[in-house]
Amino acid sequence: MNPIAVILSGCGNRDGSELQETLSLLLAIDRHDLKYQCFAPEGSLAVVSYLDNKGETGEERDLMAESARIARGDIKPLSDYRADDYAALALPGGMGAARNLSDYAFVGQNMTVLPEVERAILDTHAASKPVMAMCIAPMVLAKVLGPFGVTLTLGDSCAASKVAELLGANHEVCGPTDVCVDERNKVLTTPAYMVGTRISQIFDGAAHMVDRLVEWL
Repeated sequence: MNPIAVILSGCGNRDGSELQETLSLLLAIDRHDLKYQCFAPEGSLAVVSYLDNKGETGEERDLMAESARIARGDIKPLSDYRADDYAALALPGGMGAARNLSDYAFVGQNMTVLPEVERAILDTHAASKPVMAMCIAPMVLAKVLGPFGVTLTLGDSCAASKVAELLGANHEVCGPTDVCVDERNKVLTTPAYMVGTRISQIFDGAAHMVDRLVEWL
């Protein structure tokens, strides 16, 4: 079977891919004896402080290089992604999805998505292959797949879920280990740290999501 493609957005929950969510996703894929390949867009990201709440530090880092930290160096530029070569596409959470893959964190409802991210999602959807997303990453799907009436979750009813609905998505309230299943669009989402508070919940949500994915493969 072809591997699962995973789009990373940096390294760390405040300005990249959330580590616990990403590793839970990769482990859940591996425990089904499936392969994965990590991708990241090329470009730079603004670093956010992790020791205080002062926001951006003024430093910029290479987005692919930061993502490569999670992937142990085994990463490809997202421009190389071809839907035909992969069984499914996955976006773990972390603010990188809202800052680097899109600009939702800065402009809200007026958000745009990086062209290569949008292309990857649309090509996967057009090929009738599954797309998965965790935590805040479903906002990217709301923007790209909202016109298709995608159903997804961002956990509880919240500011993000209201924006998702304005973009055309249907929002389903879910707990941290639940999975929202959109059979028609082949989209699976789980809230993770949007509502979760423990790493065990994050892993269980990822595991349940990948369990459902396997039923479609």
